[in-house]
Amino acid sequence: MPKASARHILVETEEKCSELKQDIINGASFEDVAKQSQCPSGAQGGDLGNFGQGQMVPEFDQVVFNEALNVVHGPIKTQFGYHLLEITERSE
Repeated sequence: MPKASARHILVETEEKCSELKQDIINGASFEDVAKQSQCPSGAQGGDLGNFGQGQMVPEFDQVVFNEALNVVHGPIKTQFGYHLLEITERSE
């Protein structure tokens, strides 16, 4: 089963998510921006650790197991809100 490591930032609105993505593009560190995340992982820089395909919501899986590594993806809408997602590692 494919596995991956990723980090994310969760906020309530697409607008806020887009603003935070722009902050990162402009040079802010993902870890610092993650402190604004509504997920407890924000305290660890948004780190979600290592997980297998199917362990996260489908919207996450779609990005994590198909998109480029070390790039900030998003806003991604789930039932929890809007996420920025960065895949840090992936194995088959």
